[in-house]
Amino acid sequence: MSSALSQELRKKYHVRSMPVRKDDEVSVVRGTYKGREGKVIQCYRKKWVIHIDRITREKQSGATVQVGIHPSKCVITKLKLDKDRKAILERKNKEAKSAKGKGKFTEQDVAMADVD
Repeated sequence: MSSALSQELRKKYHVRSMPVRKDDEVSVVRGTYKGREGKVIQCYRKKWVIHIDRITREKQSGATVQVGIHPSKCVITKLKLDKDRKAILERKNKEAKSAKGKGKFTEQDVAMADVD
């Protein structure tokens, strides 16, 4: 389950989206809870939702329950980084890929192809 990164994180890491996980900080950008921010306290993979700190509602019985929010309706504002996450950022880094010229031929490659 992935969420988009905020503009600041996009500029910093050159990555558009990341899988969301517990302890990331997110901001809700769509729906009833638009504009609310908080820390991810649970990723409920069976229901394809995430539960965010301080986004709750009260049931008829008076108990408070977490409201599930789909990760595509959130923006990650702060990442919890560890070695696995850093590896994902390195792999997805768009700027490094474009500098390498993925599968592109250079002028020299084309010139050497005719030398037979």
